[in-house]
Amino acid sequence: MARVMRKSAIWTGLLAAMALPVGLAATSPFLAYRDAAHAAAGFSGVAALAMLLPQALLIAGLLPLSRHAAQMLHRSTGAAIAALVGLHVAGLWITSPQDMADALLFRAPTLFSVWGVLALGLLIAIALSALLRRRFAPGSWRYVHGLLAAFLVTASLAHALPIIGTMEQATKAALCLMIAVATVAALIRRLGARRRRPDRG
Repeated sequence: MARVMRKSAIWTGLLAAMALPVGLAATSPFLAYRDAAHAAAGFSGVAALAMLLPQALLIAGLLPLSRHAAQMLHRSTGAAIAALVGLHVAGLWITSPQDMADALLFRAPTLFSVWGVLALGLLIAIALSALLRRRFAPGSWRYVHGLLAAFLVTASLAHALPIIGTMEQATKAALCLMIAVATVAALIRRLGARRRRPDRG
């Protein structure tokens, strides 16, 4: 019974941590001044940020799932993040092609745009590493994939935090803090596993 209650508490806490900032973003007054493409772009970005939390917790082994279930959810969550970021970029391009072109060419005047483009590049690199996984030694692949993921989280948080937009600032900061802590826990777990298990190719 205690184990079931603990699992329920973990999942409830995770859902609340994700749903609160997303829900508040959905009620943001900024949405009233945006067209459909711009609103969809912002909201998909918010959802992608929220999805980083369970992804980091899965890698850290902090969710009550079997190893196989955790791996399957990790892949599904990664695919969802990629799709949401794709919608985010597409919506921003539709809203303002010139601004997006400037951002992609690192000509944007805002630093958060630079971090956003870096995060996009890292996400593409992670997706490619997942597709090419069998070409690498398992230990080396896990190390590179994890390192790219850590850089992705760093760039994503640096992109999201300075933006004054649909996300409520306090809940955004709390979400970003939880993502950062979970990512550090995941890195510690990965590094510990790498030391205990030599790479045999």
